[in-house]
Amino acid sequence: MKPPPFEHHAPRDLGEALDVLAEVGPHGKVLAGGQSLIPMLNMRLAAPEHLVDINRVESLATVDPSAEGVTVGALARHSQVERQAGHPLLRQALRLVAHPVIRNRGTVVGSLVHADPAAELPAVLALLGGTVRLARLGGSREVAAAEFFVGPMESAVQPGELAVSAYFPSPPPRSGTAFREVARRHGDYALAGVCAVVTLDDDLRIAAARVACVSVGPVPVVVDVGGLCERRPASTVDWAAVAQAVREETEPEGDIHASAAYRLHLVGVLAEQALKDAAREAAEPWGSDPAGT
Repeated sequence: MKPPPFEHHAPRDLGEALDVLAEVGPHGKVLAGGQSLIPMLNMRLAAPEHLVDINRVESLATVDPSAEGVTVGALARHSQVERQAGHPLLRQALRLVAHPVIRNRGTVVGSLVHADPAAELPAVLALLGGTVRLARLGGSREVAAAEFFVGPMESAVQPGELAVSAYFPSPPPRSGTAFREVARRHGDYALAGVCAVVTLDDDLRIAAARVACVSVGPVPVVVDVGGLCERRPASTVDWAAVAQAVREETEPEGDIHASAAYRLHLVGVLAEQALKDAAREAAEPWGSDPAGT
């Protein structure tokens, strides 16, 4: 199928882009990587009157890592972020996103705005407590991940706003991270997935543990399980019981790809695996290095 008619705008700087978005309001859509939007246009699932193409706004193609975290601009591609961010959980998640061709074009911020509950990057932002910066003509605002994902395919971006960057905080020192998922084929959206961060104290006991679940709710499901670990060494934690607690916080729905019961089973298995992997990594010498180098 072909997309419905639209007027194409190609601003060359951020100010011009915000001018156009203010003018077109709810009748416009932003085009960055286009790996989700273009198929939606072709299938007539979206029919904007105006397409605001920001690919010429070079100031948005940035990746700025620091010890505290990494800020990713709206035009930074998946592959660019994987190479440059130096962020362990982001790197683990990006390796699971689709295929290299998609990652060479798709954008991290675009994936967040698309807000697909089956996507990996919204779960990472939610787990880390990251933020998205939204700009509009005359101002900007920072939106925390907990408020950014409103529902399936629905984010907090309002008409006239542009998501210009996302900030992914680094895990605390002596942390390990992991991302586990099950898909019908490599590169497909996950039937279920779990990312985890486990932090150890100086005595190598569990100080904090959190997971975020994919494809088992309308938005990423974040579960703090640190209290269940009782500051014990990872080898003495009943990870199966912890995973059961994660399972109880999810309400998956069934579809043609997997039943709700199967997704519920998967999230428990994957939570246990991801937490064990993260705890094991945290105990290694590089667990204290946010860059994982």
